[in-house]
Amino acid sequence: MIKPEDLKYDNGLIQAIAQDSETKEILMCAFMNKEALEKTLDTGIVHYWSRSRQSLWKKGESSGHTQKVVEIRIDCDMDAVLLLVRQEGGACHTGYRSCFYRTIDGKEIGEKVFDPENVY
Repeated sequence: MIKPEDLKYDNGLIQAIAQDSETKEILMCAFMNKEALEKTLDTGIVHYWSRSRQSLWKKGESSGHTQKVVEIRIDCDMDAVLLLVRQEGGACHTGYRSCFYRTIDGKEIGEKVFDPENVY
């Protein structure tokens, strides 16, 4: 079994990619520290490390749009995690189901699932 302390953190952080366990849609990417990964493992709800706030946060803490863990995968270099999740509501703070809702040309292709003004 791979433990959180076995992973390779860069300045205490590891890249975390959230993917819908059923549709395989990439929902978001963020960072975790060891504590966030441990809380995720303990609770089954994804926790991240906010670089802007410099604090731990539970996904959906304010919005109610949680990510329930189905499976966690570790990449070959052990410096990134893939979180297969069941997403409740939207993953993106802008109201979209996925943070990857735009093409490089700026075309919006994603589904808006909530109004952030009503949530935050």
